[in-house]
Amino acid sequence: MLKRLYAARHLTEAHLIRGHLESCGIAATVRGEALAGGFGELPLDACSVWVDDSQFDDAEAALRALHHGDPFSGASSWICASCGERSEPQFSACWRCGGERPDAGGQTA
Repeated sequence: MLKRLYAARHLTEAHLIRGHLESCGIAATVRGEALAGGFGELPLDACSVWVDDSQFDDAEAALRALHHGDPFSGASSWICASCGERSEPQFSACWRCGGERPDAGGQTA
């Protein structure tokens, strides 16, 4: 089940937050995009970022860290299953061999 994490001031902000969450390994969705043209008539929170309830706490921590200027403090580095190299959380592929980052249930360090 999806839960609203953040009410954005505008569509660009919502997509920046979604992109940051996804770089932390958290799936996120922007809702209200079709309403963006009517913001003069609609409440400012018409565009929002939603995450799965099971990832909500991690998403809140990632968002809090982003707002405090330390975007990856809540995210863990990960270990490549192919070569064993440690990579920082913002990377989705291993810098050494190009192996993909494991899913959220994968091995982190």
